[in-house]
Amino acid sequence: MTEQKLNIGIILGSTREGRVSTQVGKWVKDFADQRNDANYEIVDIKEYKLPLLGESDDVTGITKWNEKLATLDAFIFIAQEYNHSMAASLKNALDLARDAWNNKSAGIVSYGSIGGARAAEHLRNVLGELQVADVRTQVLLSLFTDFENGSVFKPQALHETNLTTLLDQVNLWGKALKTIRTQK
Repeated sequence: MTEQKLNIGIILGSTREGRVSTQVGKWVKDFADQRNDANYEIVDIKEYKLPLLGESDDVTGITKWNEKLATLDAFIFIAQEYNHSMAASLKNALDLARDAWNNKSAGIVSYGSIGGARAAEHLRNVLGELQVADVRTQVLLSLFTDFENGSVFKPQALHETNLTTLLDQVNLWGKALKTIRTQK
């Protein structure tokens, strides 16, 4: 019996104009696709036009968001650090779903002045509440050494080692957690 590949969403956490998360997400996807071990896709929260939690009666975007998340087995979050935390758009997107996150694995690729470490730590706390198993290894990208002029992404080759380990862990945990979801 052949094992079905996991569907892994690469979640772009920023909706700002001029954001660099699209460049980072493309780098992750291009690298991951070379492995041929899962189906990777970029999921841009900006495309869903999500309202702030509790501020709109229109649930169209929220429904589409939850339907998309339900098709995914695992996640890789592209998390940028704003004011020592994750972007408000990412936190809002997390809050607008519940069951769609449960019993899935996740990895974090973050960036900021200290590699986005504080954003990643805040994200880990929220993921725990949503019953997402985040893996230990993460990729920390520096605005000073991995971005030219703060806007053109040029990652150092050394990040590929951590990205490989992160992808290995997300896949391993994703497969294990899928067995839990299929037992329900």
